[in-house]
Amino acid sequence: MTDDRTATGDLDGGAQFADGTWSDETDWEIGEFDDESGDEGAVALPTLAVVGRPNVGKSTLVNRIIGRREAVVQDVPGVTRDRVSYEGNWNGRRFMVQDTGGWEPDAKGLQQSVARQAEHAMQTADAILVVVDAVVGATATDEAVARVLRRSKAPVLLAANKVDDERGEAEAASLWSLGLGEPYPVSAVHGRGTGDLLDKVLEALPEAPREGTAAAGPRRVALVGKPNVGKSSLLNKLAGDERSVVHNVAGTTVDPVDSIVELGGRPWRFVDTAGLRRKVSHASGAEFYASLRTRGALEAAEVAILLIDASEPITEQDLRVLSMVADAGRALVLAFNKWDLVDEDRRYQLEREIDRDLERVPWAQRVNISAHTGRAVQKLVPALDTALESWDKRISTGRLNTWLKEVVAATPPPMRGGRLPRILFATQAGTRPPTFVLFTTGFLEAGYRRFLERRLREEFGFDGSPVRISVRVREKRDRRKR
Repeated sequence: MTDDRTATGDLDGGAQFADGTWSDETDWEIGEFDDESGDEGAVALPTLAVVGRPNVGKSTLVNRIIGRREAVVQDVPGVTRDRVSYEGNWNGRRFMVQDTGGWEPDAKGLQQSVARQAEHAMQTADAILVVVDAVVGATATDEAVARVLRRSKAPVLLAANKVDDERGEAEAASLWSLGLGEPYPVSAVHGRGTGDLLDKVLEALPEAPREGTAAAGPRRVALVGKPNVGKSSLLNKLAGDERSVVHNVAGTTVDPVDSIVELGGRPWRFVDTAGLRRKVSHASGAEFYASLRTRGALEAAEVAILLIDASEPITEQDLRVLSMVADAGRALVLAFNKWDLVDEDRRYQLEREIDRDLERVPWAQRVNISAHTGRAVQKLVPALDTALESWDKRISTGRLNTWLKEVVAATPPPMRGGRLPRILFATQAGTRPPTFVLFTTGFLEAGYRRFLERRLREEFGFDGSPVRISVRVREKRDRRKR
């Protein structure tokens, strides 16, 4: 079979056709690199809020409902602080499950902020599941929760948790006294009774959420950084609402907090993550699972905003989070927070620290902000747009190889083993992040690959996005006639 296309040029052995493909591409199985997966639009789902006093097993029950270990669980009260949403599916029907911190009517300080988050969840949910410890029975706090929920416009279900056997069911019956209807005995740890409870949940949930539909396809943004750097404060400022619990105690956020925020006239999905204190292998308890959730949130995001405290020297924790973002291949915006506390001397020191410590990501977008005062937070939107545009960018094969031919002619790769490696042709194998494959006759030094990346950025942009370049060495083939 012959190919009737006309070749228009070559780059050290690869002939280019008018349609932008190259004669050697079929030999190299280029298709194995393609990564053009699309994102489905967001669908509005009804929300079930799981509420109750601290340490009754709400997060354990949430994990049981959604069928996976997402909510952080530890055998101490107060681990969950924000309201955090997860998607659940029962009998083919999808819905959102919102985990909340323990609700106490007379809470002070940090716990008061946690209680406000739970109250907001109760006000906005389509159905409410209140969890009570059946072993302990109804406490004064449970009764206070019940008084509030009896006035709720949304349907309320009562889960009597920690019922591990038939004897516990008799204890659960005493919870009728709360006035919330029939208590459904369950064991969140063992799964006992959760199927029957979910059947009742589906009966109570409407087909669509009360507050309209969500806009389709919001871009996903992860807020990352060390503890107490201002991630939750920034999310609250952007949302114009107390969406995340904010306190001067480092490590207030444990679970990733998901929020739809409208910026620049369109929706964005922001995820406030837990601050990373140390390597995951050195963490323990809730901190270990929070670290895993943060990594998961970053993997699910398209772009990360890394917050750095501009008023203090850049730390090893900052660099560890930076490495996590870079290794994940996400677009990146560096937000230097607390800029209102930075004087002239600190600005000079910060520039030197950036040149020294952030040399790995000179391509990242930079914005100086103050989450506390709201200074320059509106500049995050164009920075995010630029980073995402670069992350999605694709360069045609013809244009890429025309550029590469000029670069290689002016600056050929260094010799290796007494031989000069030739670059046959290049192709962009994928986006998100932009990934390029160079087909060569020999190995290319790391320094030359960095040179090509720098020239690639100068020519095509890619501001705010990592660029990956890999090399595939072509084996010599026997071209003799048989």
